[in-house]
Amino acid sequence: MKRTETVRTEERLALRINEAAAVSGLSRSTLYKLLGAKKLRAVKVGGRRLILRESLEALLQTGA
Repeated sequence: MKRTETVRTEERLALRINEAAAVSGLSRSTLYKLLGAKKLRAVKVGGRRLILRESLEALLQTGA
């Protein structure tokens, strides 16, 4: 993949908080609460917190 190519949001393995809010329909504050309650997994890379797509999909499927 070329560096200049952009990857569509639905193809990414991890999403920024704003992106996760947009694709899930959940608010940023709800996402942060779910992260704090350990119901949603994220990784921190540098100063950026990324929500793992598989964790977000699993949460939405189970309705936790």
